[in-house]
Amino acid sequence: MTELLDERQGALRFVDETCPRCGSRRAYDQRFCIDCGEPLPTVTGRIASLRRRWIRRLGWYPGDWIWLPLLALVVAAAGAAAAVVVVHHRHKGALRVITALSSVPVAEPRAVPAVTATAPTGTLPKPPEPTTATGKPGRAVWPAGRTGWTIVLVSYPKTTGRPTATQTAAQAAHRGLPDVGVLDSSRYASLQPGYFVVFSGVYDSQSEANAAILTAHQAGFGAAYSRQIAG
Repeated sequence: MTELLDERQGALRFVDETCPRCGSRRAYDQRFCIDCGEPLPTVTGRIASLRRRWIRRLGWYPGDWIWLPLLALVVAAAGAAAAVVVVHHRHKGALRVITALSSVPVAEPRAVPAVTATAPTGTLPKPPEPTTATGKPGRAVWPAGRTGWTIVLVSYPKTTGRPTATQTAAQAAHRGLPDVGVLDSSRYASLQPGYFVVFSGVYDSQSEANAAILTAHQAGFGAAYSRQIAG
């Protein structure tokens, strides 16, 4: 339990003290990342408070964009509840009409002779054997010596430990993202050292990687971005 709390506290410090796009350190009142120019989320106010509560409970955070869809979901749920109430009242009126018509005489249906089906005596075809996927989700490995592009979903400081990154990778794989794994950024010259990087996909060009960013955002990783990996 203590280890889990330490991991989530580390994830909270990472969100408050680093750029969500490139992982560079940021000042408390800094508005833009000095390395990549990304607008930085505020660390004060209502949104920041909700962000910290989310991380303390779940250990990860999809991005500030999540609050608008959640608000729309609440409004939609309220509308659905109102529609159920209206339909319920309408059905009560319909029941009264059915009760009034119950006194109308109805002719008894005639019996229909039963037909006995004969089962075939031949040999039935065997169903195909199910296939089993090998490997665990979220454990993809970057090809040795490969230089290409990928989607960086989230980066965790190595001080928080690898289990948090591995858990996030498994969640991303279960949400349908392809080729999800964890990179040690210190082993790749194109990445800033000192992080466990959760990635998705191996692409030959930046344009191919950029085309997959929207899918990552829809899977809950609002800060995902493309990045070249030098193998």
